[in-house]
Amino acid sequence: MLTKYGYTTIGYAALLALVLLVLSFIIPVSAVQVLLIILALFVIVFTLNFFRDPERKIPQNDNIIVSPADGKVLIVKDVIDKKYIGEEATQVSIFMSPLNVHVNRIPIDGKVEYLKYVEGEYLVAYHDKADERNERSEIGILSKFGKVFYTQVAGMVARRIIYDLKSGESVKKGERFGMIKFGSRVDVVVPKKWKIKVKEGDVATAGETILFELSK
Repeated sequence: MLTKYGYTTIGYAALLALVLLVLSFIIPVSAVQVLLIILALFVIVFTLNFFRDPERKIPQNDNIIVSPADGKVLIVKDVIDKKYIGEEATQVSIFMSPLNVHVNRIPIDGKVEYLKYVEGEYLVAYHDKADERNERSEIGILSKFGKVFYTQVAGMVARRIIYDLKSGESVKKGERFGMIKFGSRVDVVVPKKWKIKVKEGDVATAGETILFELSK
């Protein structure tokens, strides 16, 4: 399954691959022909792989926060969030390489209470200050357990953040809501009452991996 967020890019990639294949038939030099064919295949395979959108088995417990993104847990730290949470909190940052699935998913049931797009720099996504200085979307969800804040952070290569959310709308855990094209990170920030369930270096799967849990 391919994500709807990639249809335009897939179309451009297919057109580029077609041009390369046509050139391979026109140019008489056999070595160049082989190179163009390989390049055309690479463009198609990479693009289709990047925009894949597999189904996920969403945990049904309501007292959990699932990962919004596929990737490696890059940072686990204590922070004081003044944008939405308004108190001491825990942040988990997940780095998405170009080989990861890049479709992002809602981390918890609730209502979108805070929504903001911030223009910024394009530091490498794993830079410690990328969450403060890079282009990003900031999303705050009011759940029945309180506030959950998360961001889509653009990286050095990724310069296209997509999200189809509106302030005030109700959202469900595991629902697709957007993506960041070509390498990036997602940060999740929650109050200290939530118990962290992952550590730095763990591999997270969007919609499936439990990042935080709250004792009932």
